[in-house]
This record gives sequence, C-alpha cells and structure tokens, in this order.
Amino acid sequence: MKCILLFYLLLVIISSCSEPEKKQFKYAGGKITMALDNEPTTYIPRKVMDYYSAAVLSQITEGLVGMDSKTTKIVPRLAKSWTESEDGKVYTFTLRENVKFHPHKAFKSDEDRILTVKDVLKSFELGCSADKKGRECATYSMVCKSIVVGADNYFQKKSSKISGITAKGNKITFKLTRSDHNFLYKLANVNSAIISKRIVESGNESDVVGTGPFLYGKYRGGDQASLVLIKNQDYYLKDTKGNALPYLDRLEFIFQSRKMEQLEMFETGQIDLILGLPTSRITRMLEGRIEDFNSKPPKLILANNPLLETNYYFFNLQDERFKDPKVRKAFNYAVDKQLIGREILRNQYYDIGDYGITPPISKAIKGYDFKSIKKAGYSFDPVKARKLLTEAGYPDGEGFGSVELRYSINDTHSAVADEFSKQIAKVLKINVNIDGSTFEQLIKDGESGNGDIFRLGWNADYPSPESFLVNYYGKNVPDDPNEPSRVNKSRYKNPVFDEFFERATGTKKKSDQLKYFAKAELALLQDPPFIPLWYTGDIGITNSYIRNFHFNALNYMDFTYVYIKEWTETEYQKKMSSKK
Repeated sequence: MKCILLFYLLLVIISSCSEPEKKQFKYAGGKITMALDNEPTTYIPRKVMDYYSAAVLSQITEGLVGMDSKTTKIVPRLAKSWTESEDGKVYTFTLRENVKFHPHKAFKSDEDRILTVKDVLKSFELGCSADKKGRECATYSMVCKSIVVGADNYFQKKSSKISGITAKGNKITFKLTRSDHNFLYKLANVNSAIISKRIVESGNESDVVGTGPFLYGKYRGGDQASLVLIKNQDYYLKDTKGNALPYLDRLEFIFQSRKMEQLEMFETGQIDLILGLPTSRITRMLEGRIEDFNSKPPKLILANNPLLETNYYFFNLQDERFKDPKVRKAFNYAVDKQLIGREILRNQYYDIGDYGITPPISKAIKGYDFKSIKKAGYSFDPVKARKLLTEAGYPDGEGFGSVELRYSINDTHSAVADEFSKQIAKVLKINVNIDGSTFEQLIKDGESGNGDIFRLGWNADYPSPESFLVNYYGKNVPDDPNEPSRVNKSRYKNPVFDEFFERATGTKKKSDQLKYFAKAELALLQDPPFIPLWYTGDIGITNSYIRNFHFNALNYMDFTYVYIKEWTETEYQKKMSSKK
C-alpha cells in the first residue's frame, strides 16, 4: 500500500493540474485524528458486517444514497434523484454525471474513472454472489435477499443477471418483491457501496478504490496501528456556496482497543475527539476539566449520546445444553445487570438490558411498543434462575459442565466478562471460563460456533427494529451446520418469530410494520437466544475547534463537511444569542 499511496498522490497532482482550480472554503485544510476500538475486518464493502469496517469505508466509498449525519435522513449521493412507485415496489435512480472513482493505475484515462450504470450493476452482482467459500455476502443477506426481484435466482446461479436491477441510459431501476420501508436506508449502508467494474476486473479490488470524499492513504501496522485517508481532490459534492468538499486534507484513524490509552491520547492532543470514556476516569475527566466545558467559548464540547446499539451475549445453539429455552432463561435471570451498570460501566450507558435486543430509544424508533417488550424482558431474579435450571435437569448446576465465554479484549468487556463469570458461578453453580481475543477472531469464532457464549455489540444500520431482529431470522442460518453463520450467528430458528418478522417486512403501513416487529421481538424473548446486557449511551468529547461534526443515534460519522476553526469570544456570543 505504501507504493500505492505515492502513485495516488502523483495522479491527484496531475489530475488537479489539468482541471480548473476549484473554489476552496476559507477554513479548508488540516487533519483530524480519532481512535477506533478495533481495526476494520475487511475493506470490501459487500463483506462488511462490523461497525469498524463501516466507519472507515463510509469515508472512502458511497452508495446511490447516503445519510445526513445530523438528522440521519436519506440524502442523494451517487444518484442525484430517485422516484418511488405508488406501491413502493419500484425505485428508479438517476446517476450524477462525471462522478470519478479515485485515481488508480487500472484507469488509463480520466474517462475510465467516470461512474456508469455498469459499475452499479457489477457492484450488486458481486454483492449477490457467493464468496470463494460459498458464503453469502452482506449485500445479499442484508439488502437484496428475498427483496430484490431475481436476487435469489442469481445467488443460486439460476440466472446470469439480477432481473430486478436494470439499467437504461443513466438510470438504475430496482424492482422489489414487496414494499420495504427501509430499502433506501439499506442502499445507504456501506454494503451497498458502488465499486468500479474496471478495478474489479483488473484484479485490484483490494486496493480500496471508491468515489467518496477521502482516498485510502497510508496504513501503519504495529503496536499502534493507524490509517491515514487523504482528501479526494475530484470529489463531486460542493457546499451551498460552491466550495469544494471535503474541507479536510487528512483524516486519520488510530486503532486502539484500550479506552485508557485513548483518553491519554486525547488529553495529550494526539487525537481530536473521543467516543466513550474509560469508566474509571469519567468523574475525573468531567469534573477535573469543568472549566474547559463551561468557558465561553468552551474548549471542549460534551455530548451524552444515546445509541441504537445493544451490548449482549449470545448462545451457541448448536450446543445441546443451550437448545433448552429453560437453560437460556435461567442464564438471563442469573445476571445482575444493575450491578454491572453501576460498578463496571459507572453508569455510562443509556439503559440496562431489561428490554429485548432493540434499544429502547423511542425518539429514534417512534411508535414501537417498548412497554410490552420490557414486561417480557429479564431482570435479576436468582430464585427463578435456579428453579428453571432445576426444571431443565441441572439442579445447582450438577451435570452441566463448564461454559466457555468468548469476548474481545478491552477494559470494559474484560471486566464485564469477569463479573458475569462470578455471577453465574454464584447463582447457578456453573463454571464459566472466559477467553479473550481480538475482535476479528471473536467474529470468526462466533460465526463458526467455536465457543459456548459470545459477546457482541450490534449497532443499527438504520432506525428500525429490523436492523436488530434480522440477526435472528431463521432463513439466515446456513443449511450446512459446518458453514459459518454470518448474520444469524446463534443459529436461532423460531417459526413464530419468522412469521411475525415476515409479516412486518411485507406490510405496506409503517405502523403495522412496527406492530409485527414488536410481536416478533416478544416471541424472541419467550425463547431468548441472547442475554441483553446494556444499551449504549456513550459520552463523546470533541475539541471545540472541530466544526460540523455530529453525534447521532446510529453512530454514523461523516467528515465531508467537517472543518477546523478556533472559536472567538465574539463569534460564540453571536451563536448563543441566535439560539435564544
């Protein structure tokens, strides 16, 4: 990649010299650095199944539509406009003109770099094809499967093209088997990002070439891995005054799993913003720098950000012991989540996991029946836990054997795993061996069932219960038990849940959809394949000189409009006056 970076920079310089100079924003330039807990597990959009890959790739690649990071509403991206049929089954997108892929040696001319409908068709054909190991890609399983006409036949190699995705001129049309209220959000997800047909066919897809505001720059490995992205000089979007975007010259991600290390980097100026604080330092940080938050203008900006993210443990349902719902219920009742929230998380969460898998953020998912779902949830009840385990044939844990808990190592997850082990031993008399690994290894082990219980945090791709419930849809379990299960990792199958889930995804009215999703989640809780622990509510802190950066419930980050500018007292007073 080092040689590629130099090649990219050379091409950018040559390209920028051959075109008229773009109008630049007064405060354009500079670099922002932030930390992510883990490195991306893949740089291929159609394979992305984790937050960290999505966070990085969403700066480099784009779909037909995108999201506004402030409002989380759908906005145009590679498509400048679109239409939707009255029955919600046909979407037609009109591509922008002269959108260019990032420079690469595979392109022999600037014309080769221009986005066309062929690139869109190729992207979805690849996304609806099995990978080298015969597994579904995320584009198929999360976006197109049973929704886009012809996608299933194409995946099964019964047809040579996806009949429901067609092109005419600069227009792309998607025909759906049913209306889908979340289809545009699915197209805004990184799994639906458009890649270059020419790049793929030249065998260079691993070089990470997109159309987004930043180019893949330089990766540095080692103990402190990082990735630098560089400004796309040919980016097509402009601000309302005609200034070139993005404003920043560089964007750097530092990959550091330990929150204490991240905080030290923030306090020493190595990173410009921090998402989530180490629990042991929350009070010291907030109270110790109170003047930096309260000064006018402030030096630091605090955001207590509720997220559509659930932290939970899921059971390996290939394990005979966990096939009994009574055992899974016993484990749920045996966990004192209030203690975990108080003593380990230090109250840095949105809510305790006494609901279901969908975070109870009513502002983000309006109209969802969280009240009924909480009644069906599991709070700490050691008496019920022991009774259920006895009914399952394991009084005081006799004959149950040990359990292996797999988790990704960091300060919080390690402490929670240790506390979980102690609680299960105390309440159920069952020994839990905890085994930490890298995040990437945890995902592989979870998909392959290499363990008994697994930790996971799921962040919604769009504001709907579907983004969580899809992980338990029975048709997302592979027929071969030896094949990794990428979406439904617990390999959960419940015909009652599946029926309500299918009714929800097939209904025309959004209110009916939410009603059926709630019924599906209630069925899920009667036969729980997981233990909800807590719903994330991160404390985010940014230096005040970072402008136009927005926290949101989806934890979606967009640096296209972000710029650097210190506040003056006069400017700040003017801003405060305008809010009154």
